[in-house]
Formats: sequence, C-alpha cells, structure tokens
Amino acid sequence: MADLSDAQKCLLSFGTLIQHYKKMQSALVVQIRSLASNASHAAPGQFLFVQFQMSQVAQVGDSISNLIAQVNSIINRSVSNQRVQ
Repeated sequence: MADLSDAQKCLLSFGTLIQHYKKMQSALVVQIRSLASNASHAAPGQFLFVQFQMSQVAQVGDSISNLIAQVNSIINRSVSNQRVQ
C-alpha cells in the first residue's frame, strides 16, 4: 500500500468540525443582522444569499446530528455485543 502524501492526508476531529460549524453560524448571524438593520436598502439578491447560507448551515447541522447518531449506534451495538460474550 502506498504512503499518502501530506496533501492527501486529512485529519478531522469532532471538535474541529464543531468549531467550523460555529464559525458558519456566526457568519450567518452577522449577515442576518446586517440585512435586518438595512432591510429597506437591501437588494433581493442579498435575501436570496442569506437564505442559501441558512440552508447550508441547516444541512451541515443535520449532517453533524446524523454523525452523532451513527456513533451512538455503533457504541450501543458494541456494548450490547460485549454483554453477550
């Protein structure tokens, strides 16, 4: 098996994943506050862009939730398998 180059290696911890998700949420909050403070001067494209960002944040949140559910399921199966033996 060939060794992976540094560019091909990808290490991602759960903490890093949550940090990036929080950054996405914070950036979205800044956009929404900016849009809300100047709603009468906002272009329709700005509203569409914020909606798109909201959907992205929701999708990432759902993915993280699914990841947690899968890890919990694996742990539960491992524990129940240990009890049988």
